[in-house]
Amino acid sequence: MAESREYISREEELGSVNISEEVLAAIAGAAALETEGVSALGSGLGSDVAAMVHRKVLSKGVRVSVDEDRVSVDISLMVRYGHVVPDVARSVQDAIVSAVENTSGLQVDCVNVTVAGVSFPK
Repeated sequence: MAESREYISREEELGSVNISEEVLAAIAGAAALETEGVSALGSGLGSDVAAMVHRKVLSKGVRVSVDEDRVSVDISLMVRYGHVVPDVARSVQDAIVSAVENTSGLQVDCVNVTVAGVSFPK
């Protein structure tokens, strides 16, 4: 993988476009959190709804690497009890690919999902 850069720069017709890797991580995290069966990002025990609006929370447990115009995403998450883990992981992969490609114009090479645990109802 390429060394970590803070911004991905692209020259466009009207000038340059700079996208922060943190923004790509937040996009990937938001897509994962919207997936049925995902309870939290990272290996934490969850987070409250108010904290979800902060970009740092959305990128917790997400690592993005960019090589040229190709993106690799590593994400760690918690799955809700009762959901089929491989199905949730595949849905997360699909959601992240779609979200990152549609919002950034960059191609996603891979999305590696690590299921760090299972959350149980309170």
